[in-house]
Amino acid sequence: MSENEKPVALITGGGRGMGEAIARELAANGYRLALMSPSESCEKLAAELGGVASRGVAEKAEDIKAIFDLTMKTYGRIDAVVNHTGHPPKGDLLDISDENWTLGSDMMVLSVVRMARLVTPVMLKQGKGAFVNITTFAAYEPSLVFPVSCAYRAAAGAFTKLYSDRYAADNIRMNCILPGYIDSLNHKPETADKIPMKRIGQMSEIAKTAAFLLSDGAGYITGQNIRVDGGVTRHV
Repeated sequence: MSENEKPVALITGGGRGMGEAIARELAANGYRLALMSPSESCEKLAAELGGVASRGVAEKAEDIKAIFDLTMKTYGRIDAVVNHTGHPPKGDLLDISDENWTLGSDMMVLSVVRMARLVTPVMLKQGKGAFVNITTFAAYEPSLVFPVSCAYRAAAGAFTKLYSDRYAADNIRMNCILPGYIDSLNHKPETADKIPMKRIGQMSEIAKTAAFLLSDGAGYITGQNIRVDGGVTRHV
């Protein structure tokens, strides 16, 4: 495969944590990369992995447009998108301001919608494509610890199903990964006790799941919310 034939992946939140792990996994699998993150971390990682980068945050439409434009200018195609963002504000349920609810919507729902608007015409022209949205294990078992995240990650899952229904026949897929307690954050030692596997998940495990869902090996999987949580969620 020539360099120009290698697939291209666009990753938001792609400078550190799970985003970095996914970028490294996809690079190892032969993808060319375009990374976005709020800090210089995306630029450093892109330089290391031979990709391109643009600083930005998922909640700003202009930043999403900038990384899309850079990707198309550089590579002329987009085969895979990973929508990954940070955590929205927390707070007691009714004390959370309208501004913070709006921020959560922009971060976790509209970021996915805006990216899809831009990238879908490209994938339609190419005849295929795949999205993976990183949400949370608590999307469908909501916790008062992070109400904004739970509400809007669930909404992202619903949009994922709607999008997948709309574009499945066009060979464009969209799925969500719902990570549990992952070592991208510093968890208390006792956290592992409530996980059936009795351990914190590894970023590399999220990365390998993402790489699979973006691959042709997952070509018949779309519209799914896939829990990668060591069994911590209870419903079946």
